[in-house]
Amino acid sequence: MGAGHHHQLYLPGDSVVHRLPPQCKLLAVFAFAIVVVATPRERFWAFAAYAVLLGAVALVARVPGTYVLRRMAIEVPFVLFAFLIPVIGLGERTTILGMSLSVPGLWAAWNILAKATLGVIASILLAATTEPRVILIGAQRLRLPALLVQIAMFMLRYMDVIVDEMRRMRVARESRGFEARDLRQVPVIARSAGALFIRSYERGERVHLAMLSRGYSGQMPILHDISASVRQWGIALALPAVALAVWGLSW
Repeated sequence: MGAGHHHQLYLPGDSVVHRLPPQCKLLAVFAFAIVVVATPRERFWAFAAYAVLLGAVALVARVPGTYVLRRMAIEVPFVLFAFLIPVIGLGERTTILGMSLSVPGLWAAWNILAKATLGVIASILLAATTEPRVILIGAQRLRLPALLVQIAMFMLRYMDVIVDEMRRMRVARESRGFEARDLRQVPVIARSAGALFIRSYERGERVHLAMLSRGYSGQMPILHDISASVRQWGIALALPAVALAVWGLSW
């Protein structure tokens, strides 16, 4: 399904988690996320148990805590939104640190923060222990729609190409004395974005024609198929199984 393509989120290693087939890890993370979302927000201890489970996975996978924390920056918009909910929320109010906050809003903020944080950490651990191309192979093994898998594969493959094109365009603008200082430079940036879109579209057309000329018929060849044993499925599904047990106790 293509050559190796290391991503900055991937942390090379040889742990038990790294060696698990991708389809096992994908299904485990998906099932874990479902259990977390289904957990009542009032069960604080259950969310603490889920966090301990993810910490155990990170320990087994030898993924440093600082590595995970640095990559949790993607959650910042959710955090800001969650902190805003108690301020603008309706219903019963309470005072915390001199601020009047909505009680239903506080519960909603906690619900978003707890579940989103656990989901983000699980996704980071998946990305840290599985190469992107291998994740796509796992998606195929799970019988995800082939078209969606191919779109994701091409996005992964040509994202660096587009980013490099953006870098060259930026260097070209700066070599001509352009500096983005205020809103007056917005039209230049907008024209650059349009040119980037046209170039990307044309490149995609050329790639598609090249694929057709080489016999492409709507299916991409899989160069490395990965099968999973019963033992590997058992190891991977241990995470959602324990989480499901915690969920059952929470009720």
